[in-house]
This record gives sequence, structure tokens and C-alpha cells, in this order.
Amino acid sequence: MTWTRSLAIAFFFCAADTAHAAYKVQIDAPKPVQSLLKDFLDISRYQDRDDISDEQLKFMMDTAGDQVRELTSTEGYFTPLTKVSEQTEGAAEGKQAVRRITISVDPGPRTDISTADISVTGVAAQDDQATVARIREDWSLPVGQAFRQEDWNRAKNAGLEKLQQKKYAAARIASSEARVDPDEHQADLAVRYDSGPAFTLGALQITGTRRYPESIIRNVNPLAVGEPYDVNRLLALQRQIQNTPYFSNAIVAIDDDPAHPEQTPVKVQVTEFPAQRIRAGVGYSTDTGAQVEGRYSHYNVFNKAYVFDSQLRLEQKRQYGVLSLAMPPDEKAFVNSINSSYDRTKLEGIDLRSQQVGFKRARNSENYDTTYSLTYYRDELSQEDGSTLPANTIVTPGKHRALVPGFAWSRRNVDDPIFPRKGNLLTLEAGFALKGLLTDQSFSRLYGRFKQFVPVGRRDIVVLRAELGGVFTAGRAGAVPPSLLFRTGGNDSVRGYSYQSIGNEQNGTVYPTKYLAVGSSEYQRWFSENWGAAVFYDMGAAADNWNNKTFYHGVGTGARWRSPVGTLNLDLAYGIQKRQIRPHISLGIAF
Repeated sequence: MTWTRSLAIAFFFCAADTAHAAYKVQIDAPKPVQSLLKDFLDISRYQDRDDISDEQLKFMMDTAGDQVRELTSTEGYFTPLTKVSEQTEGAAEGKQAVRRITISVDPGPRTDISTADISVTGVAAQDDQATVARIREDWSLPVGQAFRQEDWNRAKNAGLEKLQQKKYAAARIASSEARVDPDEHQADLAVRYDSGPAFTLGALQITGTRRYPESIIRNVNPLAVGEPYDVNRLLALQRQIQNTPYFSNAIVAIDDDPAHPEQTPVKVQVTEFPAQRIRAGVGYSTDTGAQVEGRYSHYNVFNKAYVFDSQLRLEQKRQYGVLSLAMPPDEKAFVNSINSSYDRTKLEGIDLRSQQVGFKRARNSENYDTTYSLTYYRDELSQEDGSTLPANTIVTPGKHRALVPGFAWSRRNVDDPIFPRKGNLLTLEAGFALKGLLTDQSFSRLYGRFKQFVPVGRRDIVVLRAELGGVFTAGRAGAVPPSLLFRTGGNDSVRGYSYQSIGNEQNGTVYPTKYLAVGSSEYQRWFSENWGAAVFYDMGAAADNWNNKTFYHGVGTGARWRSPVGTLNLDLAYGIQKRQIRPHISLGIAF
């Protein structure tokens, strides 16, 4: 709608008399055009108002053809034929007569794109032909496609974003033109980008720190002075800052002044968390039941940004508490901490109490996590009914201890850290203990977990998962702390079975074992951006002797919802060996 017609309609509404024109509008047009006119044609938009006068209605009928032409041109129809007719329906007793306005529109031939000229000037034209070629290859309005104004705007902006994403922060659209020939029903497109200079990154300029030292941000900074500008690299710094416990928000940007492209300062503005936080919550898990949780954290112990964290979680089948004191990140982004925890679980007839005290040195980066640890385990396992453990289990009664140096490494190679659709996740763990060094029995322990995401079509995904673990000893593993052994079953394991119900089963009680193997395949069908369904097949085994292993199988289906913090999985699975149906609820956050 032109501004003159908008003013005219506004004038008519302001000058409306007391006479009302009750009317209904019917639009006869092809479906895409019909929907457009129904939503944006004035005579259609205002039909439910009760303050339309006869003069206003006549004005909208007289100008409907011009407005139809303006609206359909955004969809590529530049020569529509519009017919407006009116019919008055008889009034019932005591009711006003109603006019029925029929808008008949023949949009005519749609205009197609005959040429598309995409050019780039500036530094990129001479030094970065690969980027220029990629803009042309990814152009979303090729010759022969129907012309739409919305698609034209989107295509221009997409090309600009490719330039601004890397190196050319000051890139702009120097000129653009869509020349339409309504008689030939063709559109010639031309857009010229000016890349401007190539930017490089300089030193950090940090604002917003009051309680916590700037060194925290500098120590987790993955950027190097002089490296090419890249939006994703700035976002990586932003995520690294927000992964620390000190800052609730971080904004990372540069000045895109084309006059100063070299080593432009990286501006970091942060918002700090208060020095102390208390949190509480309730929840439910199909693995361990209802839960209540409390947590207290102090982020500035000794006024040196040491972090004290205490957490208590009470679940129906598990009670867990932890205390830790962590230093701020050092110059290599490692965090050193001391930790103490107590964990008691009552599952599948087993009462397991595990105490741990240890030292940890960990670094979490954008795609990799590395942890070195030294942990003292003191475990006690018994049967819930208090009876003596059978002789054919690897676990012996009483308390068992071990001092375990450990190493853990994780890699995330996915296209999206919250809703991955392509790529893989890998976690590896290793540890050992030597008898006599606060350890009852020598052993080594290896564990690995792998998950692969395979995109199918535009939205669907295949998820493949594997998990392997083993505890290796010269003889029996009876004195190995049971929390280092393996059981499986439950969410994100073998669905169709209760949590940790697969292991060495004796008289209804499931004991931990030396070896673990789990595999899973899942197909996710997404009906929209947020809702989908899945079918899956899981299998797994936990055994003391690999020659006598038994694989348990589970199949099922479920619903998927992309919540703000990850994919919520609602599954119903059938455990084939135990012939049982079990529900499973989990939040699928990438490990």
C-alpha cells in the first residue's frame, strides 16, 4: 500500500459518520494469492470492524485493484486482473442488511528469473576468489525460479552474511536491482557486494568485571592476536566465558571500521554472577525416581575467585552429595580442584555406598575436554536384604578401596552443540591402581563411548551409539571398588529394562561385572522444527566372563521435543528377554 492511500484510509476512519456498512468479503483467487490477499488486503482485514462507514467501504472497493497489484507483485505476479462485485443479502427481522463483496483475482503468469548477476568488489575480489565463488554457488535464486520479493531480500542478505562471517566484517551491499519486465514476465537480478578490507583480531578490551579478575577471561580466551576475523571464533570465546561459573552473560564484538581493519580490538562486555548462589529444585527420572536437590555455591572464596560448591540430591533410589573447591582457570585454561563425594544407590537388590576424595585438573574447550585426576575410592556393597552375597559373583563383602590415577578425554565434532544433526561425539577414559598403594587389588580400567549423528533428508536423523568398558585384573576382581565395575540398562543405555538391571543376575539381584558392551540405533522423524518421533533398537551386555555373555535386546518408539535446553525424549520400550514394557524419559544433551 502506498503512503498516500494509507493516509486516505486513516482520514476516512477519523472522519467516519454514524452509518455503518456491515459487509463480508469473499476472495476468489489461486490459493497462495488468496491467502496473501485475505491477510493484507484492506477490505478483507477490516471486515470485522463495526465502525466502517459507507464512504470508507466504497473507497476500499475502488482502490482494491491497485492494492491487489502491489500485493501480488511481491509474489511475482505483476499483471493481475481484479474484479470487484457486490451483492446485498436480505436483512432478517430487526437486523441490518449485509453486503457481500466478492474480489475475483486472476494473477496472470508468474514472473521468472531470467538472469542473476552477482559480483564482488573490494579486497575479496582480488584475494579471496574461493569466498566469491561460494557466494555464487550458494545463490538461492537461480535462473528459471519464480521471483518473489521476500526470496530476493533473503538471497541478497545471505550473500552478505557469507562475506561478513569471515574476514570482511565491514562488507555491505553496494548496489542491488531487480528489473522486472511485466510483458515478458521476466526479472533480471543484479547485486554488487563491497567486501571492504580483511579484518584481523587484536587484543581483548574487557569491561564489566568488578568481583572477579580479568585474568579469568584472558586465560580461557582461544583467540590469537593477528588471526583472521571470524564470527564463529568470537562466539567460541563467548561460550568459553559463559562456561565458567563467574559470568551470567557475555557480549563479544569488534568495531567494523573499515579504516582500521588490522588487529582491531576484541571488545568483551560481561555481566557477573553474584558471589553466592543458592538453588533448589525437584524432578523425576524413570531411572532413579522422584528427586529433590539443593545447591550452594560461593564463587569468590578468599577473594581470589576460588569456587566452593556443595550439592545434595535425594532421589528415591539414590542419595548423592558433593563438596568441591576449585581454583580459577590458569594460563593454559586448566582448572585445578579438590573434590569429595558420597553416593548411595539401592538398585536391583544391591545397596552400594561409595565415598570418593580426589584431585582433578580439567580443561573444557569448544570441542575438547581433558581431565587428569587422582581419586581415592572407598566402596561398600551389600544385598538390600542383608543376606550373604553368593559365591559366584566377582564382588566380595566388605569395604574395598583403590587409589586411581585417571585420564578422560572427550571430543565434540557436531554441527550444533544443543541439537546435533551431523557429526559425532567421543569419550575415552582410562585408569589404573596398584595393590599396596591405598589399594586392595591391582587393576586397570578402560571405558569408551561413541555417538554418531547421520542426517537423512531435510529434517530426519539416524543416531548410532556404542559403549564399551572393561576392568582388567590378574585374577578375580573381588576387591575392586564396585562403583568402578559395570551394570547397564535404562535411559541412554538399553531401553526396555530398568536402570542397571543388566549384569550378573543371581536370584533376582543384579551384581556389578567386569565387562560392558552396549549398542543402539535410532531413526528420528521430525514433522516440524520442534516435534518428532523415533523408533529404536538397543542391545547390551554386562558380564564377568566375556565367553558367557548374554546380550539383552530392547525395541520401542517415542516422541521428541526440542526444548530450550536440549531434546526431550519420551520413549516406550519393550525388553525382549524380560518381556516387559517400560517408559523412559530423558533429556538428550550431548555429552
